[in-house]
Amino acid sequence: MKIYVASSWRCPYQPEAIQKLRELGHEVYDFRGPGSGWGEVEGNDGGFHWSEVDPDWKTWPNEVPRYLHGLNHPRAIEGFNRDMDALKRSDACILVNPCGQSAHAELGWAAGAGKLTAAWCPEIREPDLMLKMAGHITNRWDSIELWLRVPLEL
Repeated sequence: MKIYVASSWRCPYQPEAIQKLRELGHEVYDFRGPGSGWGEVEGNDGGFHWSEVDPDWKTWPNEVPRYLHGLNHPRAIEGFNRDMDALKRSDACILVNPCGQSAHAELGWAAGAGKLTAAWCPEIREPDLMLKMAGHITNRWDSIELWLRVPLEL
């Protein structure tokens, strides 16, 4: 199965999820990974960083026009297209918490596109009601492995 892992750079569980899913034999998209992110060991560094667009990106919450301008930066467009292409190619999307807005948007897109969806929540930043759109939600990794054997969507 091709699995898109939606998470965050700050999530300490994301690398573990990637590794475990690949050990189970799945083709897994890692937004941090080199090349296309689908498991190549060589290629350009993976992942998009806002610092590639603007070194002062952390000031954007107080300067929304700079953020809006940054969305049109060639590197932002490239990062978006890489992730979106992988999301479209995937059979399933697994959100790994704790994560931010982008990961939740990715899970929402996958759910709306009719893909298999799950959320692994070993930890959360804050409760999120709309996570209920995931077909399977758990804090236990063994539950994710079981779900992958017999994915059940609501």
